[in-house]
Amino acid sequence: MNKRQLKLMLSGCMLGGVLIASSCQEKVCNFVDPAKFDTTIDGQKTGLYFLKNAQGTTAAITNFGGRLVSFGIKDKNGEFKDVVLGFDKISDYVTIPSDFGASIGRYANRIDSAWYVLNGDTVRLEANDNPNSLHGGFKGWQYKIYSVKEVTENTITLVYNSPDGDGKFPGNVTATVKYTLTADNAIEIDYTATTDKATVINMTNHSYFNLNGDPTKPINNCHLYINSDQYTPINDHMIPTGEMAPVAGTPFDLNTLAEIGNKIDDFSDEQVKTGNGFDHNWCLKTYKNGDESVVCATLYSPATGIQLDVYTNEPGIQCYTGNFLNGTVKGKGGIVYNKHAGICLETQKYPNSPNMPEWPSATLNPGETYHSFCKFAFTVK
Repeated sequence: MNKRQLKLMLSGCMLGGVLIASSCQEKVCNFVDPAKFDTTIDGQKTGLYFLKNAQGTTAAITNFGGRLVSFGIKDKNGEFKDVVLGFDKISDYVTIPSDFGASIGRYANRIDSAWYVLNGDTVRLEANDNPNSLHGGFKGWQYKIYSVKEVTENTITLVYNSPDGDGKFPGNVTATVKYTLTADNAIEIDYTATTDKATVINMTNHSYFNLNGDPTKPINNCHLYINSDQYTPINDHMIPTGEMAPVAGTPFDLNTLAEIGNKIDDFSDEQVKTGNGFDHNWCLKTYKNGDESVVCATLYSPATGIQLDVYTNEPGIQCYTGNFLNGTVKGKGGIVYNKHAGICLETQKYPNSPNMPEWPSATLNPGETYHSFCKFAFTVK
Protein backbone atom coordinates (compact mmCIF):
# COMPACT_ATOMS: atom_id res chain seq x y z
CA MET A 1 0.00 0.00 0.00
CA ASN A 2 1.48 3.36 -1.01
CA LYS A 3 1.09 6.67 0.86
CA ARG A 4 -1.75 7.83 -1.38
CA GLN A 5 -3.75 4.64 -0.79
CA LEU A 6 -3.19 4.91 2.95
CA LYS A 7 -4.39 8.51 2.95
CA LEU A 8 -7.55 7.53 1.05
CA MET A 9 -8.23 4.65 3.42
CA LEU A 10 -8.02 6.96 6.41
CA SER A 11 -10.14 9.73 4.87
CA GLY A 12 -12.44 7.87 2.54
CA CYS A 13 -14.35 4.64 1.86
CA MET A 14 -13.73 1.32 0.25
CA LEU A 15 -15.73 0.67 -2.92
CA GLY A 16 -15.98 -3.05 -3.65
CA GLY A 17 -12.52 -3.61 -2.23
CA VAL A 18 -11.18 -0.60 -4.19
CA LEU A 19 -10.24 2.61 -2.41
CA ILE A 20 -12.09 5.71 -3.61
CA ALA A 21 -11.14 9.31 -2.93
CA SER A 22 -14.43 10.53 -1.52
CA SER A 23 -15.23 11.60 2.00
CA CYS A 24 -17.93 9.80 3.95
CA GLN A 25 -18.81 9.44 7.58
CA GLU A 26 -16.32 6.93 8.99
CA LYS A 27 -18.91 5.62 11.46
CA VAL A 28 -21.26 4.78 8.61
CA CYS A 29 -18.55 3.08 6.55
CA ASN A 30 -17.57 0.99 9.53
CA PHE A 31 -20.97 -0.67 9.84
CA VAL A 32 -19.42 -3.27 7.54
CA ASP A 33 -15.82 -3.94 6.49
CA PRO A 34 -15.44 -4.28 2.70
CA ALA A 35 -12.33 -6.44 3.12
CA LYS A 36 -14.55 -9.21 4.50
CA PHE A 37 -16.52 -9.31 1.24
CA ASP A 38 -13.57 -9.42 -1.14
CA THR A 39 -13.29 -13.03 -2.31
CA THR A 40 -13.89 -15.40 -5.20
CA ILE A 41 -16.85 -17.80 -5.31
CA ASP A 42 -17.22 -20.31 -8.14
CA GLY A 43 -14.58 -18.37 -10.06
CA GLN A 44 -16.41 -15.05 -9.71
CA LYS A 45 -15.33 -12.05 -7.68
CA THR A 46 -17.48 -10.67 -4.89
CA GLY A 47 -17.16 -7.32 -3.19
CA LEU A 48 -18.91 -4.69 -1.13
CA TYR A 49 -19.94 -1.43 -2.79
CA PHE A 50 -20.81 1.80 -0.95
CA LEU A 51 -23.32 4.32 -2.25
CA LYS A 52 -23.38 7.65 -0.41
CA ASN A 53 -24.93 11.09 -0.48
CA ALA A 54 -24.05 14.51 0.92
CA GLN A 55 -25.94 13.82 4.15
CA GLY A 56 -23.59 10.95 5.01
CA THR A 57 -26.29 8.34 4.38
CA THR A 58 -24.67 5.18 3.07
CA ALA A 59 -25.95 1.98 1.46
CA ALA A 60 -23.61 -1.02 1.32
CA ILE A 61 -24.39 -3.58 -1.39
CA THR A 62 -22.74 -6.87 -2.32
CA ASN A 63 -23.03 -8.55 -5.68
CA PHE A 64 -23.53 -11.88 -3.89
CA GLY A 65 -27.29 -12.15 -4.30
CA GLY A 66 -27.54 -8.45 -5.13
CA ARG A 67 -27.95 -7.80 -1.41
CA LEU A 68 -28.40 -4.64 0.59
CA VAL A 69 -26.00 -5.31 3.48
CA SER A 70 -26.40 -2.12 5.49
CA PHE A 71 -28.17 1.21 5.33
CA GLY A 72 -26.80 3.91 7.63
CA ILE A 73 -28.93 6.96 8.35
CA LYS A 74 -29.08 9.59 11.10
CA ASP A 75 -31.85 9.25 13.69
CA LYS A 76 -33.70 12.08 15.47
CA ASN A 77 -30.67 12.59 17.73
CA GLY A 78 -28.26 12.89 14.83
CA GLU A 79 -26.71 9.46 15.47
CA PHE A 80 -26.16 7.07 12.58
CA LYS A 81 -28.18 3.86 12.75
CA ASP A 82 -27.91 0.77 10.57
CA VAL A 83 -31.53 -0.16 9.86
CA VAL A 84 -31.21 -3.45 7.94
CA LEU A 85 -30.31 -6.93 9.16
CA GLY A 86 -27.48 -8.95 7.65
CA PHE A 87 -24.00 -10.33 8.21
CA ASP A 88 -20.52 -8.86 8.72
CA LYS A 89 -18.79 -11.05 6.16
CA ILE A 90 -19.44 -12.81 2.88
CA SER A 91 -18.73 -16.26 4.31
CA ASP A 92 -21.85 -16.02 6.50
CA TYR A 93 -24.01 -15.13 3.51
CA VAL A 94 -22.61 -18.18 1.71
CA THR A 95 -22.87 -20.73 4.54
CA ILE A 96 -25.97 -19.58 6.45
CA PRO A 97 -29.21 -19.91 4.45
CA SER A 98 -30.88 -16.50 4.45
CA ASP A 99 -32.62 -13.93 2.30
CA PHE A 100 -31.21 -10.91 4.14
CA GLY A 101 -31.26 -7.92 1.78
CA ALA A 102 -31.37 -10.09 -1.34
CA SER A 103 -32.57 -9.43 -4.88
CA ILE A 104 -34.91 -12.42 -5.14
CA GLY A 105 -35.63 -14.28 -8.40
CA ARG A 106 -36.77 -15.88 -10.51
CA TYR A 107 -39.97 -15.98 -8.58
CA ALA A 108 -40.23 -14.25 -5.22
CA ASN A 109 -42.56 -15.93 -2.75
CA ARG A 110 -44.32 -19.28 -3.10
CA ILE A 111 -45.68 -21.32 -5.99
CA ASP A 112 -48.15 -23.97 -4.87
CA SER A 113 -46.88 -27.57 -4.97
CA ALA A 114 -43.89 -26.41 -7.03
CA TRP A 115 -45.61 -26.50 -10.41
CA TYR A 116 -47.67 -24.38 -12.76
CA VAL A 117 -49.03 -24.54 -16.31
CA LEU A 118 -47.78 -22.09 -18.93
CA ASN A 119 -49.10 -22.14 -22.51
CA GLY A 120 -50.42 -25.64 -21.94
CA ASP A 121 -47.14 -27.04 -20.65
CA THR A 122 -46.66 -28.14 -17.04
CA VAL A 123 -43.53 -26.64 -15.47
CA ARG A 124 -42.29 -28.58 -12.45
CA LEU A 125 -40.04 -26.66 -10.07
CA GLU A 126 -37.84 -27.43 -7.06
CA ALA A 127 -39.91 -28.05 -3.93
CA ASN A 128 -37.73 -26.30 -1.34
CA ASP A 129 -40.50 -25.17 1.04
CA ASN A 130 -42.41 -28.31 2.07
CA PRO A 131 -44.44 -29.00 -1.10
CA ASN A 132 -43.92 -25.51 -2.54
CA SER A 133 -41.31 -23.64 -4.51
CA LEU A 134 -40.06 -20.60 -2.59
CA HIS A 135 -37.88 -17.73 -3.84
CA GLY A 136 -36.67 -19.54 -6.93
CA GLY A 137 -35.80 -22.95 -5.48
CA PHE A 138 -32.88 -24.39 -3.56
CA LYS A 139 -30.39 -21.97 -5.09
CA GLY A 140 -32.38 -18.91 -6.07
CA TRP A 141 -30.80 -15.68 -7.19
CA GLN A 142 -30.06 -14.68 -3.58
CA TYR A 143 -27.20 -17.21 -3.80
CA LYS A 144 -25.96 -16.21 -7.27
CA ILE A 145 -23.10 -13.86 -8.17
CA TYR A 146 -24.37 -10.83 -10.05
CA SER A 147 -21.98 -9.15 -12.46
CA VAL A 148 -21.19 -5.53 -11.63
CA LYS A 149 -22.02 -3.57 -14.75
CA GLU A 150 -21.60 -0.01 -13.53
CA VAL A 151 -20.83 1.84 -10.29
CA THR A 152 -21.06 5.56 -9.59
CA GLU A 153 -21.01 7.46 -6.32
CA ASN A 154 -24.73 6.89 -5.81
CA THR A 155 -25.70 4.00 -8.14
CA ILE A 156 -24.78 0.42 -8.82
CA THR A 157 -26.10 -1.75 -11.66
CA LEU A 158 -25.96 -5.54 -11.31
CA VAL A 159 -26.70 -8.17 -13.96
CA TYR A 160 -27.45 -11.87 -13.66
CA ASN A 161 -27.75 -14.20 -16.65
CA SER A 162 -30.04 -17.01 -15.58
CA PRO A 163 -29.74 -20.05 -17.85
CA ASP A 164 -32.64 -22.09 -19.19
CA GLY A 165 -33.57 -24.59 -16.45
CA ASP A 166 -32.20 -22.45 -13.59
CA GLY A 167 -34.29 -23.67 -10.63
CA LYS A 168 -36.15 -25.65 -13.33
CA PHE A 169 -37.66 -22.43 -14.72
CA PRO A 170 -37.73 -22.22 -18.54
CA GLY A 171 -35.89 -19.66 -20.64
CA ASN A 172 -32.55 -17.88 -20.68
CA VAL A 173 -33.24 -14.73 -18.67
CA THR A 174 -31.09 -11.63 -18.38
CA ALA A 175 -32.01 -9.71 -15.24
CA THR A 176 -30.76 -6.30 -14.14
CA VAL A 177 -30.98 -4.71 -10.70
CA LYS A 178 -30.10 -1.03 -10.32
CA TYR A 179 -29.79 0.55 -6.87
CA THR A 180 -29.84 4.35 -6.60
CA LEU A 181 -29.26 6.30 -3.39
CA THR A 182 -30.94 9.69 -3.76
CA ALA A 183 -29.95 13.02 -2.26
CA ASP A 184 -33.01 12.89 0.02
CA ASN A 185 -32.18 9.48 1.55
CA ALA A 186 -34.21 7.12 -0.61
CA ILE A 187 -32.93 3.86 -2.04
CA GLU A 188 -34.57 3.22 -5.40
CA ILE A 189 -34.47 -0.27 -6.90
CA ASP A 190 -35.23 -0.87 -10.58
CA TYR A 191 -35.52 -4.41 -11.90
CA THR A 192 -35.65 -5.35 -15.58
CA ALA A 193 -35.55 -8.72 -17.33
CA THR A 194 -35.83 -10.28 -20.77
CA THR A 195 -36.20 -13.91 -21.86
CA ASP A 196 -35.85 -16.07 -24.96
CA LYS A 197 -38.66 -18.41 -23.91
CA ALA A 198 -41.99 -17.87 -22.14
CA THR A 199 -41.40 -17.96 -18.38
CA VAL A 200 -42.55 -16.34 -15.14
CA ILE A 201 -40.64 -13.73 -13.20
CA ASN A 202 -41.26 -11.91 -9.95
CA MET A 203 -38.36 -9.98 -8.40
CA THR A 204 -38.23 -8.21 -5.06
CA ASN A 205 -35.90 -6.96 -2.37
CA HIS A 206 -35.90 -9.03 0.82
CA SER A 207 -34.40 -6.58 3.31
CA TYR A 208 -35.29 -7.04 6.96
CA PHE A 209 -35.78 -3.56 8.40
CA ASN A 210 -35.41 -2.62 12.04
CA LEU A 211 -35.88 1.13 12.27
CA ASN A 212 -34.95 1.04 15.95
CA GLY A 213 -31.40 0.63 14.67
CA ASP A 214 -30.90 -2.12 17.25
CA PRO A 215 -31.92 -5.68 16.31
CA THR A 216 -31.84 -6.70 19.99
CA LYS A 217 -35.08 -4.71 20.20
CA PRO A 218 -37.91 -6.31 18.18
CA ILE A 219 -39.98 -4.33 15.71
CA ASN A 220 -43.13 -4.71 17.84
CA ASN A 221 -42.95 -1.05 18.89
CA CYS A 222 -42.86 0.14 15.28
CA HIS A 223 -45.93 1.55 13.56
CA LEU A 224 -47.10 0.25 10.20
CA TYR A 225 -49.44 1.53 7.47
CA ILE A 226 -50.41 -0.39 4.33
CA ASN A 227 -52.54 1.29 1.65
CA SER A 228 -54.89 -1.63 1.07
CA ASP A 229 -58.48 -2.75 1.59
CA GLN A 230 -57.84 -6.43 0.80
CA TYR A 231 -55.32 -9.15 1.52
CA THR A 232 -54.88 -12.76 0.36
CA PRO A 233 -55.51 -15.28 3.18
CA ILE A 234 -53.27 -18.36 3.28
CA ASN A 235 -53.70 -22.06 3.99
CA ASP A 236 -51.57 -24.23 6.27
CA HIS A 237 -48.88 -24.45 3.56
CA MET A 238 -48.67 -20.63 3.38
CA ILE A 239 -50.32 -20.59 -0.06
CA PRO A 240 -53.10 -18.07 -0.81
CA THR A 241 -56.52 -19.68 -0.76
CA GLY A 242 -57.55 -17.65 -3.82
CA GLU A 243 -59.75 -15.31 -1.81
CA MET A 244 -59.15 -11.56 -1.72
CA ALA A 245 -60.55 -10.83 1.72
CA PRO A 246 -61.40 -7.44 3.22
CA VAL A 247 -59.01 -6.21 5.90
CA ALA A 248 -61.77 -4.39 7.76
CA GLY A 249 -62.33 -5.72 11.26
CA THR A 250 -59.09 -7.79 11.25
CA PRO A 251 -55.49 -7.23 12.40
CA PHE A 252 -54.70 -6.78 8.69
CA ASP A 253 -56.45 -3.41 8.61
CA LEU A 254 -53.47 -1.06 8.54
CA ASN A 255 -55.09 1.89 6.80
CA THR A 256 -54.00 4.07 9.70
CA LEU A 257 -50.50 4.02 11.14
CA ALA A 258 -50.69 1.60 14.10
CA GLU A 259 -48.29 -0.17 16.45
CA ILE A 260 -47.86 -3.67 15.09
CA GLY A 261 -46.90 -5.62 18.19
CA ASN A 262 -50.44 -6.31 19.34
CA LYS A 263 -51.44 -7.25 15.79
CA ILE A 264 -48.71 -9.75 14.96
CA ASP A 265 -49.15 -11.48 18.31
CA ASP A 266 -52.96 -11.66 18.04
CA PHE A 267 -53.28 -15.41 17.64
CA SER A 268 -57.02 -15.19 18.24
CA ASP A 269 -57.06 -14.36 14.52
CA GLU A 270 -56.66 -17.61 12.59
CA GLN A 271 -54.68 -15.99 9.78
CA VAL A 272 -52.17 -14.41 12.16
CA LYS A 273 -51.88 -17.78 13.90
CA THR A 274 -51.32 -19.60 10.59
CA GLY A 275 -48.57 -17.17 9.60
CA ASN A 276 -47.06 -17.10 13.11
CA GLY A 277 -47.44 -13.35 12.70
CA PHE A 278 -47.71 -11.45 9.41
CA ASP A 279 -46.51 -13.45 6.40
CA HIS A 280 -49.17 -12.28 3.99
CA ASN A 281 -49.75 -10.34 0.80
CA TRP A 282 -51.75 -7.12 0.76
CA CYS A 283 -53.46 -6.03 -2.50
CA LEU A 284 -52.33 -2.46 -3.03
CA LYS A 285 -54.74 0.33 -3.87
CA THR A 286 -51.86 2.20 -5.51
CA TYR A 287 -51.75 -0.50 -8.23
CA LYS A 288 -55.49 -0.39 -8.73
CA ASN A 289 -55.27 3.38 -9.10
CA GLY A 290 -52.19 3.15 -11.32
CA ASP A 291 -50.18 5.65 -9.31
CA GLU A 292 -46.72 4.59 -8.13
CA SER A 293 -46.09 8.10 -6.78
CA VAL A 294 -48.44 7.40 -3.84
CA VAL A 295 -47.12 5.74 -0.67
CA CYS A 296 -48.12 2.08 -0.51
CA ALA A 297 -46.71 1.38 2.95
CA THR A 298 -45.13 3.26 5.85
CA LEU A 299 -43.02 1.98 8.74
CA TYR A 300 -42.09 4.25 11.67
CA SER A 301 -40.00 3.84 14.82
CA PRO A 302 -40.89 6.20 17.67
CA ALA A 303 -37.59 5.23 19.31
CA THR A 304 -35.43 6.75 16.58
CA GLY A 305 -37.90 8.91 14.67
CA ILE A 306 -36.88 7.11 11.46
CA GLN A 307 -39.71 6.63 8.98
CA LEU A 308 -39.72 4.48 5.85
CA ASP A 309 -42.20 5.15 3.04
CA VAL A 310 -42.50 2.54 0.29
CA TYR A 311 -43.50 3.17 -3.33
CA THR A 312 -43.95 0.60 -6.13
CA ASN A 313 -45.58 -0.22 -9.45
CA GLU A 314 -46.35 -3.75 -8.22
CA PRO A 315 -49.84 -5.03 -7.31
CA GLY A 316 -48.91 -6.48 -3.92
CA ILE A 317 -46.68 -6.16 -0.90
CA GLN A 318 -45.69 -9.14 1.22
CA CYS A 319 -45.27 -8.12 4.83
CA TYR A 320 -43.21 -10.65 6.78
CA THR A 321 -42.45 -9.90 10.42
CA GLY A 322 -39.46 -12.19 10.96
CA ASN A 323 -41.64 -14.86 12.54
CA PHE A 324 -39.19 -17.70 11.99
CA LEU A 325 -36.08 -15.95 13.26
CA ASN A 326 -35.43 -18.05 16.35
CA GLY A 327 -32.12 -16.97 17.85
CA THR A 328 -30.01 -19.51 15.96
CA VAL A 329 -28.48 -16.89 13.64
CA LYS A 330 -26.00 -14.20 14.67
CA GLY A 331 -25.86 -11.14 12.48
CA LYS A 332 -23.73 -8.03 12.30
CA GLY A 333 -21.85 -7.32 15.50
CA GLY A 334 -22.61 -10.81 16.79
CA ILE A 335 -26.21 -9.82 17.57
CA VAL A 336 -28.58 -12.76 17.84
CA TYR A 337 -31.61 -12.40 15.58
CA ASN A 338 -34.68 -13.41 17.53
CA LYS A 339 -38.32 -13.48 16.46
CA HIS A 340 -39.51 -10.12 15.09
CA ALA A 341 -35.96 -8.73 14.89
CA GLY A 342 -36.88 -7.30 11.50
CA ILE A 343 -39.75 -6.73 9.11
CA CYS A 344 -39.77 -7.28 5.33
CA LEU A 345 -41.86 -5.16 2.96
CA GLU A 346 -41.55 -7.03 -0.34
CA THR A 347 -43.18 -5.36 -3.34
CA GLN A 348 -44.15 -8.03 -5.87
CA LYS A 349 -46.78 -10.01 -7.73
CA TYR A 350 -49.19 -11.91 -5.53
CA PRO A 351 -47.90 -15.28 -4.26
CA ASN A 352 -48.78 -18.23 -6.51
CA SER A 353 -49.80 -15.91 -9.35
CA PRO A 354 -48.74 -18.42 -12.06
CA ASN A 355 -51.60 -20.65 -10.84
CA MET A 356 -54.10 -17.81 -10.52
CA PRO A 357 -54.94 -16.52 -14.03
CA GLU A 358 -57.39 -13.95 -12.65
CA TRP A 359 -54.57 -12.17 -10.76
CA PRO A 360 -51.98 -9.78 -12.27
CA SER A 361 -49.80 -11.92 -14.50
CA ALA A 362 -46.18 -12.85 -13.81
CA THR A 363 -45.65 -14.23 -17.34
CA LEU A 364 -42.79 -12.83 -19.40
CA ASN A 365 -42.65 -13.61 -23.12
CA PRO A 366 -39.83 -13.19 -25.64
CA GLY A 367 -39.72 -9.63 -26.97
CA GLU A 368 -41.15 -8.23 -23.73
CA THR A 369 -39.28 -6.45 -20.94
CA TYR A 370 -40.18 -7.05 -17.33
CA HIS A 371 -39.94 -3.94 -15.16
CA SER A 372 -40.46 -3.66 -11.42
CA PHE A 373 -39.83 -0.59 -9.30
CA CYS A 374 -39.48 -0.15 -5.56
CA LYS A 375 -38.51 2.94 -3.60
CA PHE A 376 -37.61 2.89 0.09
CA ALA A 377 -37.73 6.56 1.15
CA PHE A 378 -36.32 7.40 4.59
CA THR A 379 -37.09 10.50 6.63
CA VAL A 380 -36.71 11.45 10.29
CA LYS A 381 -39.68 12.74 12.25
